Amino acid sequence: MVLDGQSSQSIALAAQVLQRGELIGLPTETVYGLAADACNVQAVAKIFSIKGRPSDHPLIVHVTDIDSAMRFASDIPDFAKRLMDSFWPGPLTLILPRIKDVATAAVGGQNSVGIRCPSHPIARQILLAAQNLGVWGLAAPSANKFGRVSPTTAAHVHEEFGEALLIVDGGACDVGIESAIVDCTRGQPVLLRPGVLTLEQLNSAFGEKVLLEGEMLSSTLSAPKASGTLVAHYAPAAKLFLMSKQEMQQKIAHRKEVLPLAIWSRAPLDDQSQEPSYKKSNIHWQQMPSDPAQCAHALFAQLRDFDTLGANQIWVESPPSASAWEGVHDRLRRAETAGR
Repeated sequence: MVLDGQSSQSIALAAQVLQRGELIGLPTETVYGLAADACNVQAVAKIFSIKGRPSDHPLIVHVTDIDSAMRFASDIPDFAKRLMDSFWPGPLTLILPRIKDVATAAVGGQNSVGIRCPSHPIARQILLAAQNLGVWGLAAPSANKFGRVSPTTAAHVHEEFGEALLIVDGGACDVGIESAIVDCTRGQPVLLRPGVLTLEQLNSAFGEKVLLEGEMLSSTLSAPKASGTLVAHYAPAAKLFLMSKQEMQQKIAHRKEVLPLAIWSRAPLDDQSQEPSYKKSNIHWQQMPSDPAQCAHALFAQLRDFDTLGANQIWVESPPSASAWEGVHDRLRRAETAGR
């Protein structure tokens, strides 16, 4: 069932469903989440079951503010507070030391917990309404089957789970890819998953350099597991291939297959003034936005659209190497690996 997120009755019903230990589809600014009371063991187990997600793959807990984060985190380092002050509410997850015996089912057996404060107004209304009923945080991975393309509209969630799931419609997600994840459990911040926040933005807020995982040499502590960081993830049904525009042009010139092909590139592959020859064959071409934020916003919806068209393969032009594109590039690399 899909509810209008602009209705106060919908918000109240969603909070009541969460209090009862059931699941809802929740809009956030990044992607739609499959939400449950983070402290309800049976409710969290339903998330893993319905998604087909391994129980040792941790979930992110969504909260309203720093005070509610303290109900899950045993310590918030000063540098983590600086990141919170700069980017909360927003698309940033921080991995923090966890209070013992809190949200145990959601963290995949770890002593840490990933916490995020979403900025989507409907998500915040639901969080506050649930909080008033004694639910202090929502475990909410993306609302799709495990490893598949994340949903950015209520319709996408409905396609995944049907009428059995209560879904609150908050419109299309503004950001379109999942939050950046920064590990704050090893004495200095380490970026585990990029998002739309650039490394430069994180560095500026931190006041020093936020490290990448390969640069964390001084600590004897290993990185905690984090949501959405498997090598293969975010996969469409069709096989996805990343390549340059030149590689696409060469492959098109020698292509003999008749199976449907989808192409996402920043410019047409054929620069002739007449209709490009590849458009006349069994090929679906869509223009990739040249702005990284717009591309992130469109990414998952475009992959789902290509699947709906019945494409056998999806060719995607490799994004530029600039840091603003890293979140998009990360999702596409994982999607490509998942299809191999």
